[in-house]
Amino acid sequence: MKKLESTITNMVVVLVGVALITGGILAYVNNVTEEPIKLQSEKTLADGIKAVMGGVDLSVAKDDTVKQTISGKEVVFVIHETVDADNKPLGAAVESTTGGFGGDFKILVGFDTEGKILGYTILQHAETPGLGAKADKWFQKDGKGCVIGKNPASDKLTVKKDGGDIDAITASTITSRAFLLAVNQAYQAYKSLPVDAQTGATASHKK
Repeated sequence: MKKLESTITNMVVVLVGVALITGGILAYVNNVTEEPIKLQSEKTLADGIKAVMGGVDLSVAKDDTVKQTISGKEVVFVIHETVDADNKPLGAAVESTTGGFGGDFKILVGFDTEGKILGYTILQHAETPGLGAKADKWFQKDGKGCVIGKNPASDKLTVKKDGGDIDAITASTITSRAFLLAVNQAYQAYKSLPVDAQTGATASHKK
């Protein structure tokens, strides 16, 4: 077989061919993995909602998207209103994102119908290695900065350095502020929902 001459034309043809083959392989891999990744993400969210709502037998009655302008920037919250097996309102799990030390800090926090915090989990963070893991434990029921059972409407959910009631993560005030800001903003988004005529999920916590 005659060897191709090293001309510009031949080089372009080879590069285009390689690019097409590589693109085809990537498209195939993406097509194969897209559905499993989507299903896994849905399962992770469903498990997270159950966990932050206290692990009871529940279902999501309604998903709401709330957009608010905070410090000149549009922030989107996803609110999963939940009910028990008897269709009784349990409250909602709220996805809330704010800026942390290294980037976006996203949490899922559960509120009962009165606005008390039932639980939370960290969905995404770009903090210094180790700090994200600390935040996932620090503010839990047995953590030093426990927020479980507290209500943002009546409790000062800011770090003590800022006049609040919450102990910041040791040597990580910025991460602590980001977490608590996400919790407070999640509550405000939840409180902004109108009373749902079907589930009444937000009726009892409206002021």
